[in-house]
Amino acid sequence: MAADLLDDAHGNWVPSVNPWIVAVSVMLATFMVVLDSSVANVALPHIAGNLSATTDESTWVLTSYLVSNAIVLPASGWLASMIGRKRLLMLSIAMFTVSSLICGAAVSMPMLILARVLQGAGGGGMQPIAQAILLESFPVEKRGAAMAAYGMGVVVAPIIGPTLGGWITDSYSWRWIFYINLPMGILALFMVNLFVEDPPYIRASLKRRIDYAGFLAMALWLGSLQLVLDKGQEDDWFAAAWICATAALSLAAMAAFIWRELAVTDPIVNLRVLKNCNFSAGTLITAVYGVILYGVTAMLPLFLQTLLQYPALQSGLAVSPRGLGSFLSMFVVGRLVSVVDNRVLLAFGFIILAISAAMLGQINLEIAMSSVAWPNVINGFATGFIFVPLTTLAMGTLRKREMGNATGIYNLMRNIGGSVGIAVVTTLLARGAQVHQSILVGHLSAANPAFQQELGALQQGVTTQQAYGLIYAQLIRQSTLLAYMDIFRLLAGLALATLPLILFFQRVRRK
Repeated sequence: MAADLLDDAHGNWVPSVNPWIVAVSVMLATFMVVLDSSVANVALPHIAGNLSATTDESTWVLTSYLVSNAIVLPASGWLASMIGRKRLLMLSIAMFTVSSLICGAAVSMPMLILARVLQGAGGGGMQPIAQAILLESFPVEKRGAAMAAYGMGVVVAPIIGPTLGGWITDSYSWRWIFYINLPMGILALFMVNLFVEDPPYIRASLKRRIDYAGFLAMALWLGSLQLVLDKGQEDDWFAAAWICATAALSLAAMAAFIWRELAVTDPIVNLRVLKNCNFSAGTLITAVYGVILYGVTAMLPLFLQTLLQYPALQSGLAVSPRGLGSFLSMFVVGRLVSVVDNRVLLAFGFIILAISAAMLGQINLEIAMSSVAWPNVINGFATGFIFVPLTTLAMGTLRKREMGNATGIYNLMRNIGGSVGIAVVTTLLARGAQVHQSILVGHLSAANPAFQQELGALQQGVTTQQAYGLIYAQLIRQSTLLAYMDIFRLLAGLALATLPLILFFQRVRRK
């Protein structure tokens, strides 16, 4: 009852400045965080060489960031209610900016990993807080346009990240991929301090008890889950004892976390918000979308660099047209979202996404860059039709005071979906290549005239042993190509399988 009275009292709250100024302020911080999540990937070999570390050790630069980021994401709403949303956002920006400086100045791998942990903790709070501030600052009928503007940063940043990171690393030094955050972070801190304000219902709930047990269970669950997903393929998954133990710990911690959060009156993460049909459906769909989005973006640069021998910068340029498609669709969807049923836009987005993944499923070893660029443009165009209406539908029936908690859960599930997607497609690539290799090798026999003809042609220039080596290398390339094709087709099917879930959404009524 008290919560309902609070909603009635503050439900019509609007910021004292133009909400688009607020949008620019929080988008600076969000763009910086999302860009940094992908810009470091292409620099890992340079980082490992410069800091005298192995390639496996350098992957902890990514893993450490993801673990701390995942822990803070769902707790962002609770932290905001403890110290205030504006204060938490400014603290997160400051922590992220300072830790970026430490990352760039790191003289050893442990120092860099520690700085990345702090950077992930600072970045974990910014994305859901920015989304909650935008949703609260705009009226219902303008939230679609606000999410379109937000989506330009969230969707475009990870696309240009690898290209930008490759260019900076090749032209200057890997340290500058962290130093570029400094001016952006300082400007974001200044604008947030000037234009962002806490709504009354945040200020009214600042004094709360700390649920230490819930936070510990959440940290164990998400930290161990991220470790399993990031390192599972390297150690052959459950063939490794430590993977089994860590997975068991993650399941036990998840069960304890869910029980604890439903049992206490003042939880770290209010899971009761999942009773809202729109939000629970949106959370499930965004997790599936994370699998598809990160699965495609992880596989395509790997295909270009390993099979087509593209350098890092050129592979980034081949993928970058996806940003153009996203940018165009955000403009289109920002206008359509207020006049067309969001469920129709969402279904259209997933159909286009499936088409683009199916086009990538037709790749071969002789394709030109345009054969990769056009599916990426279509894939990016689909992103706007998914991101904007999905967020609008998922959050459209929630109370304003529930937004901060809900956006933390929503962004966490998309990130978990992304981690699961990368782990699954990486495993499918390795296992699928082995399966196709065992099938194709059956054709390399004396009874196959095509094999005998190819072997005879090769033997004219090299020895028999070298000829067999060349044929085997081609076999490996072809089997790996078939595995990539299977993965893209699987992701296309997953996009189509998401369509029935859209039926669970209720239409968001506009005032």
